[in-house]
Amino acid sequence: MRIAALAVAAATALVISTASIPSAMAVVRIKADPGGQIGPYLETLVALRSSGERVIIDGPCISACTMVLGVIPRDRICVTTRARLGFHAAWHPGDDGRPVTSRAATQLLMEVYPQNVRSWIKERGGLSERMMYLSGRELAAMYRPCR
Repeated sequence: MRIAALAVAAATALVISTASIPSAMAVVRIKADPGGQIGPYLETLVALRSSGERVIIDGPCISACTMVLGVIPRDRICVTTRARLGFHAAWHPGDDGRPVTSRAATQLLMEVYPQNVRSWIKERGGLSERMMYLSGRELAAMYRPCR
């Protein structure tokens, strides 16, 4: 099954990523990221983790973009007052083109997120087709503000 293979590859990529991160010279600013497919996002985020760059979340970070919270070390992430993270269950197009929720990929998302984000999601009923947003005071309580 394609989703299961993706989950194994993603988990392997996270384990392979380096444990010692060099000092960052640059900053990546997320201003309006609508998300996309989990696999390519994980590849990009693992490379970003290895680069040592810091991440500023400065606007919408939706869907697969939210994996930044679990892949990039917490001390390299800051949020502005414009940061807004959107979470939903993973899906793929069905035979008729309509979205079909993927339990395996949704479980992978939950495993990637740090514990505080997983708890926040679970308190709101878990990931579903419905988008849920983390922003404002709730987000500021979890991640340091950008200076």
